[in-house]
Amino acid sequence: MAAEGTLTVLAQVVISGVLLGAVYALLAIGLNLIFGVMRVINVAHGDLMMLGAYTTFWLFTLWGVSPLVSLVVAMALMFALGALLQRVVVERVVGQPLLVSLLLTFGLSSFLTGSALNLWTANYRSVPAYTGSLVVAGLAFSVPRVIAFGVALAITVLVYLFLKYARLGKAIRATSQNADVALVCGIDVARIRLLTFGLGTALAAAAGSLLAVIYTVYPEMGRTFLLKAFAIIVLGGLGSFGGAFLGALALGVAEALAAYAWTAQIAEGVAYLLLIVVLLARPSGLFGIRE
Repeated sequence: MAAEGTLTVLAQVVISGVLLGAVYALLAIGLNLIFGVMRVINVAHGDLMMLGAYTTFWLFTLWGVSPLVSLVVAMALMFALGALLQRVVVERVVGQPLLVSLLLTFGLSSFLTGSALNLWTANYRSVPAYTGSLVVAGLAFSVPRVIAFGVALAITVLVYLFLKYARLGKAIRATSQNADVALVCGIDVARIRLLTFGLGTALAAAAGSLLAVIYTVYPEMGRTFLLKAFAIIVLGGLGSFGGAFLGALALGVAEALAAYAWTAQIAEGVAYLLLIVVLLARPSGLFGIRE
């Protein structure tokens, strides 16, 4: 009976990690898209996610807007902000050494975090829109995580179908593979970069909105989740859409198991451990291609 109980608990922990991993995937896929098309390391990606989380928090707090509605608003606002940042700031470092883009976006990240601290203080806030748990086959699952998983999975599938079948999606993939050839073929590469950065930022905002109903919201949350996104990309493989998704699920499960076996503090270090191990054992990731 004890062994059966342990297996039940482990199953619940693993599934809980999978539910969270789907939200991580949104953040990682957006970051992967931006790097794939522009070869820019966007350190501000996590802070743009933070702005999406605050959009959901304030809409819920001030007007009682459902997070599922505010998610759409956050995605639209962050798409516009991302497009503006790409046109005014990021486009200037496209084609430059990676260190240049890293330093530029690090400065942008610091500006966004500092602005959030000044506007909203360092207080931790929450969006208690969904509470309770669902019991399925004797397993209890957090309602916020179940909802976040369903929405994250739906958005991921839509983005995958867009990239695979839509004309603009195919143009994004072509630009990612070879921008010069794409330009020769008549693709407006500058427009594709603008669209990609906006789309990546919108995905970050979606992740932030969903994380806001699971975790607390605070100005420096972006940096914590950005490091997890990097770990996911390294684990799944740079440029691999499916790899990023599976890597996110793997990280979610690994964190959940670590929190169950040890402590939540140790679980937070799992992303860094995976990052180091994969970089040493397989630098191209599980599904990536060596360049």
